[in-house]
Amino acid sequence: MSKAEAFRALHHGRPPGAPLILPGPWDAASARALAAAGFPALATPSAGVAASLGYADGHTPAEEMFAAVARIARAVDVPVSADVEDGYGLAPKELAERLLEAGAVGCNLEDSSGGALKDPRRHADWLAEFRSAAGGELFLNARVDTFVLGVTDPDRVIERAALYVAAGADCVYPIEAPTALLPLLRSGVQGPLNMYARLDGAGPSPAELGELGATRVTFGPGLLRRALRAVHEVVHEVVQEVPA
Repeated sequence: MSKAEAFRALHHGRPPGAPLILPGPWDAASARALAAAGFPALATPSAGVAASLGYADGHTPAEEMFAAVARIARAVDVPVSADVEDGYGLAPKELAERLLEAGAVGCNLEDSSGGALKDPRRHADWLAEFRSAAGGELFLNARVDTFVLGVTDPDRVIERAALYVAAGADCVYPIEAPTALLPLLRSGVQGPLNMYARLDGAGPSPAELGELGATRVTFGPGLLRRALRAVHEVVHEVVQEVPA
């Protein structure tokens, strides 16, 4: 079984309350630490990788993002999915080729660009071309950005999700969807459903999201932010110990 097939299999047959948890490494070192902790797969966050490279989220050059993904994928033996934002303007075939060259087994693709939602049917056609070019070797997580951009009608999410699943998406990610809507989204979306979990205790736990219908849980750049807070705390302690 290929890594892509193994990764796809992780999304199916999961019992309620036990979603697939995909932590987000931002570099090779963090990827190795997460793999050593026993996670069966990893999913890079674009914001986390951007921060590690010195860029604001959404401003990482494509070349640097693919190079970072390649370093992460080479560093571990578990499958790695990559957040490649809106595809960087690449044609579907080229995007698939670049991801496969980097060693990724899947990707996260947004349905907005420049702060505006894409036409869902045109985006679905684009996803279908990407899926065909990947030949089943890339797990496609189709992000739905309606809630991010202020469109709060869940029917709009479900309509977009249906188009993307029909186009070949393996999973749908309604980012920032309110937890209260998760049962409704679960009933209206076919196939695996990705939800975002916060790491500051302000939202439901991964297990609770799983009970409500999430198939998999990601944290965005949450792990990097926690790690940076730990670095600040350690540095503060060290500075306090240095004589004036």
